[in-house]
Amino acid sequence: MAIEMSVSPATARRRRHLGSGLLVAGVLLCGLYFVPRSPALQALAQWAPALAAGFGQNILISLLAIALGTLAGLLVGALAISPLWLLRLPARLWVQVFRNAPWLVLIYFTTYVFPFEIPVGGLYVPFPDWVKVTLGLALPASANVAEIFRGAIASIPATQWEAARSLAFDRGQIFRSIILPQCFKRMLPPWMNLYAVITMGTALASLVGVHDVIDTAQIASNTVNQTGFTVLVYFSLLVLFFAYCYPISRVTQRLERRYAFY
Repeated sequence: MAIEMSVSPATARRRRHLGSGLLVAGVLLCGLYFVPRSPALQALAQWAPALAAGFGQNILISLLAIALGTLAGLLVGALAISPLWLLRLPARLWVQVFRNAPWLVLIYFTTYVFPFEIPVGGLYVPFPDWVKVTLGLALPASANVAEIFRGAIASIPATQWEAARSLAFDRGQIFRSIILPQCFKRMLPPWMNLYAVITMGTALASLVGVHDVIDTAQIASNTVNQTGFTVLVYFSLLVLFFAYCYPISRVTQRLERRYAFY
């Protein structure tokens, strides 16, 4: 006679956490065992601070790019739904151009279209390459945010507009008090997914001379000059980007379930 045993969700969760803890402990123990014996791992340990600093540069570029892109995208998205075609047409053109332009082309464009120095009051202030890359990534980010914003507004049922007008709300009051609070909830999951994509796109920064994590890995690979180390250092970059972007993906999925609209 078979006996079925049910496991509560809390118990299953504790078992998963225990298994994850044991896996992490095993990886750490293996690292403590193999690092003193592997020249490639020893070299990676020496270059780890430089790689972490380079990855910090990538994160800074991604944060500034998504911030600038969000501000510009909300403005462009608002213009794209304007009843005036003189405002609507340029906004839609902006979205179509920068959503469909290759990111690498935009990065090269902003790198060479902006000067290396800006004259300010008789002084020449340097215009760093990483700022140009940030602007290059902010352009497609703004176009995507504008489209996310437009789609969120379009997803609001027309009956809410009609009900608000019947209560004597004007267009501005309807937009601020009723439509926008719902739009921001609907925009949050795709916006976070866009940020993860922007973060991965920062790997292109090294192609225009930015000293980021990819450039640091190339310097480390050329300095150590070992095939095993080269494979290991680029695998470490995969782990870095995965460790940073995967939690964002998981939070995005939870928000999609939480703010699901049927």
